[in-house]
Amino acid sequence: MKFLDLCKVYIRSGSGGRGAASFRREKFIEYGGPDGGDGGSGGTVWVEAVDGLNTLIDFRYQQHFFAQNGQPGMGRQRTGKDGDDITLRVPVGTEILDEDGETVIADLTELGQKVMLAKGGNGGWGNVHFKTATNQAPRRSNPGQEGIERTIWLRLKLIADVGLLGLPNAGKSTFLAATSNARPKIADYPFTTLHPNLGVVGVDNTEFVVADIPGLIEGAHEGRGLGDLFLGHIERCAVLLHLVDGSSGTLIEDYQTIVDEIEAYGAGLADKPRITVLNKVDTLDEEEREFLRDELQQAVGGKVMLMSGVSGEGTQNVLRALRVKIEEVRAEEKAQDEDGDEGTWQP
Repeated sequence: MKFLDLCKVYIRSGSGGRGAASFRREKFIEYGGPDGGDGGSGGTVWVEAVDGLNTLIDFRYQQHFFAQNGQPGMGRQRTGKDGDDITLRVPVGTEILDEDGETVIADLTELGQKVMLAKGGNGGWGNVHFKTATNQAPRRSNPGQEGIERTIWLRLKLIADVGLLGLPNAGKSTFLAATSNARPKIADYPFTTLHPNLGVVGVDNTEFVVADIPGLIEGAHEGRGLGDLFLGHIERCAVLLHLVDGSSGTLIEDYQTIVDEIEAYGAGLADKPRITVLNKVDTLDEEEREFLRDELQQAVGGKVMLMSGVSGEGTQNVLRALRVKIEEVRAEEKAQDEDGDEGTWQP
């Protein structure tokens, strides 16, 4: 199945049915009076986060979603049938954006979350509603309310615990394949990964989800190499894992490029806990490892871990460090939520 994380969709709610202008015509009843029924309400357009989806590919083949119109009213005070609603089913983590591509209408981060996008129009009144003491035979009825037509964007942001960062060919896909059941494409050339991948990683009887995004390049926050879209997939992550290629001749420049991009992108990425790892140490001898780690630690201003996704060296230590960070972040988020609930007074 192809991966699609951004698409444009056209929606329209149903229009309300027109009210009827009719009169009771029955034998032996000379003055039957008005008996026009109301029109039915139009269908509403909803969006719902459902299980079992991890891409928006379905919206590549169908972009128009129109709810059913309400039926007009009829004589004998019969109300028209309401139009059927329509529901767009999207993966958890989907953002609904307005036509400008910036205004967020809804953010579906929980399974089963459902949001109204366009309310159906109300049905018109039949002439029975306009009967008065001075106008006992009204021929007036209301048209149904028009439906709402709008253009929206659907943008999928993967929900994961850990987001992988690094330049192209830094070893992110190799790490994901070595530690999970995910099978991303791996090759010895840059830009092997063309779309984000998710993998479930287990360590010490604990599981968490890792998101591997395509390699970033300079100017990614401005959209170069679709970097702005890829960075969006790690906005929801608790921890960032920054892999630096130890076999590169420009170690510090590689590290600084990624840091500059996440700082320029914003959205709180630079403030997230980040673990920096010197990868591909299987290609280095002991002296080179120590020298490069010391050099990188000075640039980072903190600890740098050693790892090789190919040989498996150091991967368990990295996973354990990630697990500890994830638990710290989730515990802090839970405490903040509880404090917020205590501060809300319910009458």
